[in-house]
Amino acid sequence: MSDKTYELEDLPGIGKITAEKLRSAGYFTIESVAVAPSKELSETVGIGQEKAIEVSAKAREMLDLRLQTAAELMEARKHISKLTTGSKAFDNLLQGGVESQAVLELTGEYGAGKTQICFTLCVTSYLPPEKGGLGGGTLYIDTEGTFRPERVAQIAQEFDLDPYEVLSGIVVARAFNSDHQILIVNKANEIITDRNLKLVVVDSLIGHFRAEYLGRENLAPRQQKLNLHLHKLLRLAEIHNIPVIITNHVIATPDVFFGPTSKPAGGHVLAHFSTNRLFIRKGRRGVRIAKVIDSPYLPDSECVFIITEKGIEDTSENT
Repeated sequence: MSDKTYELEDLPGIGKITAEKLRSAGYFTIESVAVAPSKELSETVGIGQEKAIEVSAKAREMLDLRLQTAAELMEARKHISKLTTGSKAFDNLLQGGVESQAVLELTGEYGAGKTQICFTLCVTSYLPPEKGGLGGGTLYIDTEGTFRPERVAQIAQEFDLDPYEVLSGIVVARAFNSDHQILIVNKANEIITDRNLKLVVVDSLIGHFRAEYLGRENLAPRQQKLNLHLHKLLRLAEIHNIPVIITNHVIATPDVFFGPTSKPAGGHVLAHFSTNRLFIRKGRRGVRIAKVIDSPYLPDSECVFIITEKGIEDTSENT
């Protein structure tokens, strides 16, 4: 990919008016235009299909988006960042921490600790890279009203960080329904760029969709909408070289007599989309267990951790 910085107006055939339409629709960079489907560009910006195809092609050409050898891809992946979770065991499970340019899904029952992991990552993201952080804030999309600044401030203090500075770097967007949630993600490019944000959290991804699309007759439109929403989240991760964390519910599987009696919600769309999927559950004596249930490179394995004033930490057996 080209290292040169372009503005939307640098695209051939794009004037100030069309550039403003693109920005209003959530496309603030050449990269966002290059990876957008032409049909989506045509519908959201109000330009013809042929014009949209031409604009996308020009954007990819300017960025030198081309076929790569595996060796070139390997070299490009050296720019991927890793975000510490605050637990060595958890970091080892993820082979060094939460990966940028990827979506990490945390699935588990209520009270398993998914939100506490998200709070901890909001703090560790603020750490400098040499300490395992990303040196920036977080866009936290709260769909269930569970974000608590007091808890984040407590974790920040345990990391010897100024709680006010950490909280000032977190942009909290309360999503009140699925359309509002989608709108926030559509506008996220501008927020991430303006505020130097290095992490996106959606807690939880599926809640509004499950509540609003009831019955089998609504399953297909729900999954189509969810699919597009997930694609936009992955684009954010790739364009800005940041991690995206999503939390997910579980649903009961009463027809299963052997093995797990619950599974992640969201169906095949979510199952095929998340880069890495972890199942979080409670263990004995207050420990939590994180298990890899799907990943293109992480082996099937698990780790144990605890939730304390510092967020998530290793157990005494791990230290």
